[in-house]
Amino acid sequence: MPSFTVYKGSKDGSIVKSKTTKPDLQDDQVLIQITASGLCGTDEHYRTSDMALGHEGAGIVEQLGPSVKYLKKGDRVGWGYEHDSCGHCEWCLSGKETYCPDRAFYGVADLDQGSFASHAVWKESFLFQIPDSMTDAEAAPLMCGGATVFNALRMYDIQPTDHVGVIGVGGLGHLAIQFAAKMGCDVIVFSGSDSKKEEALKLGAKEFVAVKGQKELNISRPINALLVTTSAQPDASVNADWPLMIPAMAPDSTIFPLAVSGGDFSIPYQPMIQKGIRIQGTVVAPRNVHRHMLEFASLHKIKPILMEFPMSEEGITEAMETLKRGRMRYRGVLIPGKA
Repeated sequence: MPSFTVYKGSKDGSIVKSKTTKPDLQDDQVLIQITASGLCGTDEHYRTSDMALGHEGAGIVEQLGPSVKYLKKGDRVGWGYEHDSCGHCEWCLSGKETYCPDRAFYGVADLDQGSFASHAVWKESFLFQIPDSMTDAEAAPLMCGGATVFNALRMYDIQPTDHVGVIGVGGLGHLAIQFAAKMGCDVIVFSGSDSKKEEALKLGAKEFVAVKGQKELNISRPINALLVTTSAQPDASVNADWPLMIPAMAPDSTIFPLAVSGGDFSIPYQPMIQKGIRIQGTVVAPRNVHRHMLEFASLHKIKPILMEFPMSEEGITEAMETLKRGRMRYRGVLIPGKA
């Protein structure tokens, strides 16, 4: 019976070291020794819940269940937001298992384990082999952050000729810039100020617009796809707002709200109708797209910009506070044994 350390949230938001014991491995279950975990904004939402935290995991296969067919001990693997699905419904059979009515998502199922831990037990069919070209620390943030932005670009048929806008240069935004640019798209970045302009251009953006104080946008051509990656919804007091952005959208274009945010989504109604603008909700990538994301990232050398922290109560607390204060550049990664 595998027994291992996990780090949980608590009512007052403090990180608690705990222990999880699982039954002996069954069917296609795999025991993984965790070597790196990304820190995602969603983890902050569950910080006050009595559950094991973390969902951007990377590690080494340590033990195999009796029905494991493809993985072997010593393989490097990762996992993300979804842990299981029914395998039989319309959505599973069409390769969209992230919408399965019986899906097992982080924060809802398997609350006794996560990626803030020493080990975890997951099904082989929901694990992804890590390409040799990337380290475990580089791979971990791709398991949710990378999969989220790549899914919007891949699943909804963004073309290399498209003008792709990215609102925000942060944990999601800096990956979205890289993926869209390597897909051949011209990328335009919208941020509150010029402070991240140089970095955005190095990541692959062709244009950069500091929107604070702007009354209208002077850009090279209309936007075909707009990825909203900021933790807060567009608001004039913080970043680009919808009355400013909508005139810059092309007819028949798509807006992808990618970050998790509370409240209602509010957008000018008549301009949306007149231009035929779609608002496309999307969650993390289904497995086939997730696999392509890792292959694409490996091929084009797409890597997150990282800040590393120890996998400990103190290290997790420091990492979450860094993220909460907006000081993370750009994805936090927890490393076991790091001093």
